[in-house]
Amino acid sequence: MLLATVVAASQAVAATRSRKAKVAELATLLREAEPDERAAVVAFLSGRLTQGRLGVGWRTLTSLDSSPADEPQLTVTEVDEALTKVAQTPPGTGSTTARLTVMQSIFHRATKDEQRFLMQLIMGELRQGALEGVMLDAIAAASGAPGESVRRAFMLSGRLPETAAAALSDDPGALDRFRLQLGRPVRPMLASPAGSLPEAMEIHERSVVEYKLDGARIQVHKYDGQVRIWTRTLREITPHVSELAELVRELPCESVVLDGETLALTDDGRPRPFQETQARFGSTTEEQVRALLLRPYFFDCLHLDGADLLDAALHERREALHSVASEHVIPGEVSPPDPAEVLDAALADGHEGVVVKNLESPYAAGRRGKAWLKVKPVHTLDLVVIGAEWGHGRRTGYLSNLHLGARDPDGGPPIMVGKTFKGLTDELLRWQTEEFPRYAVESSQWHVQMRPALVVEIALDGVQRSTRYPGGVALRFARVVRYRPDKTPAEADTIDSVRALLR
Repeated sequence: MLLATVVAASQAVAATRSRKAKVAELATLLREAEPDERAAVVAFLSGRLTQGRLGVGWRTLTSLDSSPADEPQLTVTEVDEALTKVAQTPPGTGSTTARLTVMQSIFHRATKDEQRFLMQLIMGELRQGALEGVMLDAIAAASGAPGESVRRAFMLSGRLPETAAAALSDDPGALDRFRLQLGRPVRPMLASPAGSLPEAMEIHERSVVEYKLDGARIQVHKYDGQVRIWTRTLREITPHVSELAELVRELPCESVVLDGETLALTDDGRPRPFQETQARFGSTTEEQVRALLLRPYFFDCLHLDGADLLDAALHERREALHSVASEHVIPGEVSPPDPAEVLDAALADGHEGVVVKNLESPYAAGRRGKAWLKVKPVHTLDLVVIGAEWGHGRRTGYLSNLHLGARDPDGGPPIMVGKTFKGLTDELLRWQTEEFPRYAVESSQWHVQMRPALVVEIALDGVQRSTRYPGGVALRFARVVRYRPDKTPAEADTIDSVRALLR
């Protein structure tokens, strides 16, 4: 398959807001791809590389001969093999030249549209709307496999190319053979916002009400005498959290997979600011570790001593959790007579609120649904920064007023829902002014338009109907709580979640 065919599909997907049209376009392309091309096709259209990071920066790419070819000639396989050579180039003297030579050979044979596509793909800036959910639907449509089977295989493999290869193979049982694999993290189950605690309690017949901590999500695997730990984005942090690894190593089991949160506490046991916990993920020296010890709070058990528990009801998973990590289980109560007391206790201890969980629910990794509902006294949304305005008065010279977008669940660009300059400290203003130009796609004397890359947590008093913004809603009294480096734009709240607050 020619790379130009993939580029044309990417452009077609970017040109439509219709999820149905996006899925149809991608499904057609997947059917046309040869078996040995599918992994690269899926990766490219999802804005990723099969090789991960290449070690090639913007300076290298812009130094390439930009004279484009007149006609398409590059194949997907040729491009993927060339990028593999670049990724496998050993560091050291001459490595930059070697990478440049390989990249030059590809760009010299690429058309103008192909060059633009490759630049965006390599720099991680390709935004054509083929988000994971859309691609999973396309894989199901192209293969004829049930959508739930495709999503489950992706949950367990964590990789779209592997999922597509299995679904589109001639083996009808390929998807069913994906299993939880120790040492390979699964995508975390997510909670949806609830309007109030009574509303959340009415949804489930039997539930547990747990603290919602202002910490960082972790997933830990213990197996074969080793311990490994990942963040919510599946980035491994084991070397940086030695105290957590040592604690898990001492748990009374041979193998276990636990889901939870970790955070640093003050001397009186209250949570430290989220940014301090997040900063520990980059700490390596013994002095840094001792200065800010992390404590884990586990709330789910996905595997215990050879038994996979993903499909077990939550009450069964909680039994396994308490049997192996009782001292480190997150505070909460099963079917409390007065759930408000749990919420009040969580807030009094300095935490965000509570999560109400259906005790009969399986672990639906990577999904937001009604099985887990988060309740906080102040509404917050995780939104994407899509622009900023230069400040006035005491903020002159700083990028200040943020333009905020909600995620389009159909894979389009973020949908603007409001602006805010409230809650920005002097430190954040300085950071924004230094950081935002890295993501700029258009700049003027008053405004910087940004590609979707940064997620910010916004507190608000609610939303209202509005014709000013394309989503038909606007935020009321929005203010910045913090930035969320642990989240990607694909994990931001959707426009549907924002509209739901109209109630």
